[in-house]
Amino acid sequence: MARLISEIYGNAMYELAVEEPLRMDDFEAEANALKDILKANPDFITVMTHPEISGEEKSALIDSTFSGSVSDEILELMHILSDKHHFGKIMDVLNDFTARVREFKREGNAIVTSAVELNDGQKQKIEKRLIETTDYDTIDIDYRIDPALLGGLIIRIGDRVVDSSVRTAISDLRRDLLLLQLR
Repeated sequence: MARLISEIYGNAMYELAVEEPLRMDDFEAEANALKDILKANPDFITVMTHPEISGEEKSALIDSTFSGSVSDEILELMHILSDKHHFGKIMDVLNDFTARVREFKREGNAIVTSAVELNDGQKQKIEKRLIETTDYDTIDIDYRIDPALLGGLIIRIGDRVVDSSVRTAISDLRRDLLLLQLR
């Protein structure tokens, strides 16, 4: 259900942004700024989801906090989520919206995990290869280190994973050997 809420409202914001392409970057920037504000102030979401605070008080809080600082569209989104008792899902909605905008703009995100720190040349080769093998024009890569991999890489793009780590190769070999012994 939570995923459905984020998809419904995230898609509605996305459709609005597509209808006004000149403002798409502004909407995306506002959504990212709002995410940062809410991450820094988690008590705001707690207040907005508290059952003993009336809808009118929540609406007034949204207006007094954000009116004049965000677009009318983002302000209306917050009011709708509050009125429908879904304000607790606002981060999911904003994440869904920004992911849709990034896909539209052909901008990707990847997580690359290696056993050791990669040098700049290796990072450039990985970025070039990912751009060549995906539909993205640009890709932001978050590099992580996990010594337990022993070697190789694990690359995650959305729900796709390419695992060429030594740890996985050893695990696969072990499983295959156990299957041979069982026969």
